[in-house]
Amino acid sequence: MEIDLRFFATFREAVGQKEYTREFSGNVTVGEVLATLESEYEGLEGQLLSDGAIRGQLSVLKNGRDVTHMEGPETELEDGDVVSVFPPVAGGCDGR
Repeated sequence: MEIDLRFFATFREAVGQKEYTREFSGNVTVGEVLATLESEYEGLEGQLLSDGAIRGQLSVLKNGRDVTHMEGPETELEDGDVVSVFPPVAGGCDGR
């Protein structure tokens, strides 16, 4: 099956591109995709998962919907799905 992968901010830098389509054999979950990405890209190692769970403050979307409102890392993917990965947002209001 083919999954479209999209990366933002520092994750885009680690992967070297904004998006690409990757082939996976058989059924695959969001967690399995993230584990594969961590193993393939040195800059992503340890950045996506922690003990099989999606790291806190990380946003992972399946077709535009946050997977934390689905089955988290166990969310199953289908051919043609889009997985978007956003790093934690830094900064914010300075209190003024």
